Amino acid sequence: MTYPPPSGGWHDPSAAAGPQSSPPADPTLPMAGSPIPTQPTSADPYAPADPYAGMRSADPYAAPGYPPAGTPYAAPGYPAPGDPYAAAGYPAPAYPGYAPPSSKTNSLAIVALVLSLIGFTSCITAPIGAIMGHVARKQIRETGEQGEGMAKAAIIVGWILTALLVLLIIFYVVMIVIAVNSDSSSGY
Repeated sequence: MTYPPPSGGWHDPSAAAGPQSSPPADPTLPMAGSPIPTQPTSADPYAPADPYAGMRSADPYAAPGYPPAGTPYAAPGYPAPGDPYAAAGYPAPAYPGYAPPSSKTNSLAIVALVLSLIGFTSCITAPIGAIMGHVARKQIRETGEQGEGMAKAAIIVGWILTALLVLLIIFYVVMIVIAVNSDSSSGY
């Protein structure tokens, strides 16, 4: 009994539709592009792979990727201590074209931010913190220190609190003027 060919583009590989252009691939041969071993090895090809093989160290508590304790280690871009092949002079920067950031934070930026934030309770230190923030930003641009964000935050917080303080003073002055005028107009 023969069945009609299915519709929908399915092709029966056992059907002889004509001569094949190439012989079928031999499943015992390796795939194209994969290396062919020249000699048999003693390693078991079916042994499970150890995913932690590259991270083994003599110290079980050592961080992965770092050498065992007691071995000389150099930061990336710097020669290892005692390396006879290391180039003389300065090491290559970690990011070409960019200078490494200075680890020192501008102290005036810290003081400016603290004074601006104290302005929430005292109100008088907010404008001082804002002005010191401007001075700190100028110093940071000249020296390349860190703290640009703190100086900018000190400026923003300081001037906002100063504006609120000025509005509060204007409100109190207007209320006093209204109170004095209403008291003098009552006729007592």
